[in-house]
Amino acid sequence: MRQVVLDTETTGLDPSDGHRVIEVGCVEIVDRRCTGRVLHQFINPERDIDDGALEVHGITREQLADKPVFTQVVDELLAFIAGAELVIHNAPFDIGFLNAEFSRVGDRVGVVEDHCGVLDTLVMAFCQQAR
Repeated sequence: MRQVVLDTETTGLDPSDGHRVIEVGCVEIVDRRCTGRVLHQFINPERDIDDGALEVHGITREQLADKPVFTQVVDELLAFIAGAELVIHNAPFDIGFLNAEFSRVGDRVGVVEDHCGVLDTLVMAFCQQAR
């Protein structure tokens, strides 16, 4: 089984307010073993970063000024996650942001779920608590 552990950092809390992905990190796992393949990319959001988000991740707009925009990294990201099961803590947050970014790219990209499955470790944690 191929899984990709994925996390994002963003400019704020809600993509419907125009907030953007500024960092994506992925680690590949095959048969429950890390393969050593990783994808890490900082992304220029072409907008300001909310103070609250800055307090969480410490990434400034100035640090991202020379980084590629999302449309320049989307194909590499899609190739990395294709066919995998994404493992994400609080998946609706990251998936919501990625799908918003995908929609800006155009119809050719679709949504995350068109390319891979998603496993939410936050939901799994609550299942353990319910026992």
